[in-house]
Amino acid sequence: MATLDLALVLAIDVSASVDFEEFQLMVGGFGIALRDPAVQAAALGGAHGAVALAALFWSDAQEVAVPWRRLESPADCAAFAEALENAPRLPRPGATGLGQALVASLALLAQAPGPAIRQTVDVSGDGRTNHGRSPGPVRDLAAAADIAINGLAVVNEEPDLLDYYETQVIGGPGAFAMACADYLDFAEAMRRKLVREFRGPEALIVRR
Repeated sequence: MATLDLALVLAIDVSASVDFEEFQLMVGGFGIALRDPAVQAAALGGAHGAVALAALFWSDAQEVAVPWRRLESPADCAAFAEALENAPRLPRPGATGLGQALVASLALLAQAPGPAIRQTVDVSGDGRTNHGRSPGPVRDLAAAADIAINGLAVVNEEPDLLDYYETQVIGGPGAFAMACADYLDFAEAMRRKLVREFRGPEALIVRR
């Protein structure tokens, strides 16, 4: 099976703190980002010309929103965007189980459709964990396996959430965290984040 430049899991917070309008802004923001020419060029510009993406929705439970897809063309990127925008909101809104979301993301990453030069989990959310296991120990296991966990903290409800992401969530090769003020800013923040993730460690600020 052909080698991938990156296998990337998009781990997306759908807990109770994310209302219906915010959810629509968030998945719509992913759609805008994945259709952006700069994001597509970064995704397809690696040595192998292909990446793989999957999306996971999480609260105090987890559901695969979009199964693994290989992206080898701009049309593939747009098709993934459409699938994510049309994915049903499952699981139900509940508590913020960030640690278990990382466990589920790593299990999904292990099912990637081919060997990958880099493996990354992209976590986006608007709150600290308040259910189940702590994310820190899971992050440490991922880092030991050379898996990067990056974060996008939406700080509309918790202004210091970026600090929490930097200390408790992100880790591994070239890991970084970013913040956006609210869900209206999500699309642009995710566009910048995906460009950095697709381009690889030379484009990242190493935070850990």
